[in-house]
Amino acid sequence: MSEYNFDYLDELEAEAIHILREVAGQFEKPALLFSGGKDSITLVRLAEKAFRPGKFPFPLVHIDTGHNFEETIEYRDEMVARIGEKLIIGSVQKSIDEGKVIEQTGKNASRNALQTVTLLDTILENKFDACIGGARRDEEKARAKERIFSVRDEFGQWDPKRQRPELWNIYNGKIHKGENVRVFPISNWTELDVWNYIRRENIALPSIYFAHQRDCITRNGQLMAASPFLNMDSDDIVESKKVRFRTVGDMSCTAAVESDADLIDDIIQEISDSKISERGARMDDKVSEAAMEDRKKGGYF
Repeated sequence: MSEYNFDYLDELEAEAIHILREVAGQFEKPALLFSGGKDSITLVRLAEKAFRPGKFPFPLVHIDTGHNFEETIEYRDEMVARIGEKLIIGSVQKSIDEGKVIEQTGKNASRNALQTVTLLDTILENKFDACIGGARRDEEKARAKERIFSVRDEFGQWDPKRQRPELWNIYNGKIHKGENVRVFPISNWTELDVWNYIRRENIALPSIYFAHQRDCITRNGQLMAASPFLNMDSDDIVESKKVRFRTVGDMSCTAAVESDADLIDDIIQEISDSKISERGARMDDKVSEAAMEDRKKGGYF
């Protein structure tokens, strides 16, 4: 009789699949928030394992700022066509055009925070009662204290003091009318776990995750990709650098890291040696010490 090995990745995978199935069982209209980043791509792979050969019991939802990396959008469209699932796109540009949000100005302007209104409108329009996200506890302190089933009030807001106990693998999705729940199936994973899983499952990713040459400027000590979405002035010097991106967001708020890692094994080694969190490359988290928590309280992912 052959020996069966159940390692820590199998355990994390089993937990995430269980959570996805709990969402399908407890909620009427769930959705999977998809950014085209490695974490949401991992969620899609887990959803395939949870529900294939059937269709996903939820659509994919992308909140499109209009300031995305081109490689990410190309990957999104290719992946959706390949897996044959429904994609709903919420447009930040539409929210701006309708006067619901105001475009930021200035050197560090970004559409990142504007996503909240578009996200909440998309949830309301589609009557979603649960939104699955790829946030992890190791990323940032506000995410570290958020539950796997995170209840949002009728305004989409998160109250850190109003969280439910989560004992063992028991998740309570009961909500009042108008409320919704954000669900984080890979909350207990680390960045290294995600990359090890990507390697094991042979998951394709957008090319920006791997080392490549790119024109960059240095701003506030961070390497930012030169782009039409970045407000540049005469002080900004464009240099070609060999970089990759550890996290995917707007081009206006996502910094690159200098790297020669163009293979998954090299990336895993680089992460193992790093003393900086991947969110250290996000300018939107540097607004204040509580930047992420403040955004979440307002309805952010």
